[in-house]
Parts: sequence; C-alpha cells; structure tokens
Amino acid sequence: MPTRSPSSPTCPCGSALPVLRCCGPYIAGAELPPTAEALMRSRYTAFTMQDEDYLRATWHPSTRPDEPIVDKHEKMQWLGLEIKSALRLRQRKADLPEHPDQDTVEFVARFRIDGRAHRLHEISRFVREPDAAIGGKPRWFYLDGSFPK
Repeated sequence: MPTRSPSSPTCPCGSALPVLRCCGPYIAGAELPPTAEALMRSRYTAFTMQDEDYLRATWHPSTRPDEPIVDKHEKMQWLGLEIKSALRLRQRKADLPEHPDQDTVEFVARFRIDGRAHRLHEISRFVREPDAAIGGKPRWFYLDGSFPK
C-alpha cells in the first residue's frame, strides 16, 4: 500500500519539494532525471507509489527482472530515504570526472511491512546510455546494487 500519492505536498524522496516539482515529472515521463542520484530518488518515489511501469523503464534491460518488481498485495509503508553518498559528487569535488556515464549512489531506505520496521542499505550502480524507447536519447538506468555489511 503506497504511503503517498502524486498529490502529496512533499516528495517521498525527502527533498522537501512538492512531488510535482521534484520526482513527479520524471515518473510521468515529462522529463528525464539529470543525474544518477535524481534517478535513484525518483525510483524510491515510484516504489512508494507502486509504479511498476516507471521502475521497469528505469531498470537496465540487461539486469531487469522478469518477475514483477512491486507486490501490490504487500502491505508496505515507506518511511524515508537517506542518501549516504553519490560517487560522482565526490569525484567532482576532487575534479576527477572519470566515467561521466557511470555513477554510484549509496542510500538507506526505511520501510515497514506488517508493522515490522526494515532498512535497505544499498550501493547502487547506474549507467547512462541511449534508450531506444525514447528515440535514442541518453538516460540514466539503474544497473544493480550491492549491500554493505
């Protein structure tokens, strides 16, 4: 069950902006996320909204699962998102833009299932490449993730 709707006053990703000025345009397909972090935030928001189509469209075809990403019957409540680090941002600060079409974002997402609290700590990898579904325009894709100990 989603905890927020597209008309929520603030975006679920934690930006403090209204969803319609934050992740909403990405999820609606009106804009493309400009960075891997923006994509990660919008994917979190899409999870809170149970938007299977957006999650599939932004998952790289080489690693996208065949089974459903969202279980519409699972009683999940999303509680918050914390960005721990974005690799590209650290590289920019060090003036080392090594691979501009690859990025990594570390985050912690908190959620509750049937009243029990959980946290997902992931280091996600992203790639930017042309997407045939939108006329070959480059876009960021979630590739995969690892779970730090």
